[in-house]
Amino acid sequence: MERYILDTSVFTNPDVYRQFGADALAALAVFLPMAAQAEAEFYMPGSVYDELRTMKDLGVLAGDFELTVCIRSPRKHELQVPAEILYEFIDEVRLRIDRGLRIAEEHAKMGREVGESPDAGKIVTRLRERYREALRRGIIDSREDVDVLLLAYELDGVLVSADEGLCKWAHKVGVKLLSPRHLRQALESLAR
Repeated sequence: MERYILDTSVFTNPDVYRQFGADALAALAVFLPMAAQAEAEFYMPGSVYDELRTMKDLGVLAGDFELTVCIRSPRKHELQVPAEILYEFIDEVRLRIDRGLRIAEEHAKMGREVGESPDAGKIVTRLRERYREALRRGIIDSREDVDVLLLAYELDGVLVSADEGLCKWAHKVGVKLLSPRHLRQALESLAR
């Protein structure tokens, strides 16, 4: 039986959850009975479940969610990940920090040129956007991301996430992926 490890993006990203319903809770109300009928197991790390509950009030659906989706964290002290992955991650972080520094320097020069003009606020806003893009897009950047990745790795499961960085690193460690945009179709084909 296939195991699917779910990221919060399945229930918080409108491009994903709309395949089940107009809003996140309506989508969840459709997803849960479909998942319960599927010939598959569904997992979510505890940290990710906490994140989901912080972002969305599950209300009466929380009980059904916990009965349908196994809330389980990876066994962090027992799991072995190839050292090469750690080296790749460090190299990528270093590269991103250097990129962020160049962006900050570029915007600092622009800031000196405009001084106290009304454009100064726009420069800071643009700096924040570009800096965030350089440092965070396409990388695992939270404990929750690591938990999802490690659980999928440990269980040899299928990762379901719209997070670009999480999918990129799942590919690097050999974790199977399912685009969350195909989740409903997968559930329909897995129905008992």
